[in-house]
Amino acid sequence: MNTHQVRKLPKKTVVIISIIIAIAFIIFYIIKDLKEKRISEVLATIGYTNIKQLKVINKLEVEDSETRYKSSVYKVIFYDNDLNQSCIGFIHQERNQQYTKDFNCK
Repeated sequence: MNTHQVRKLPKKTVVIISIIIAIAFIIFYIIKDLKEKRISEVLATIGYTNIKQLKVINKLEVEDSETRYKSSVYKVIFYDNDLNQSCIGFIHQERNQQYTKDFNCK
């Protein structure tokens, strides 16, 4: 019969891996928070000033096939306190740093 020996990882290696994982989670949440703050500022310029529960679902990089210009599209969901409705939709960042919206509020 084959007997396999399993070596344990050194404690130093386990600590280093744990620290790297913790730093990765911290960076992820900082980036997520900064993205939500940026989008809340954009929504305020569009006309949605009284919102809560903002969540950026994803960010897409899109390219116009004719002009070959690349831009960003954000998919967001939030609750508008003024309308008492939950809204989901897209925010498109245009070339001159202006934003257009496409929301569906229910």
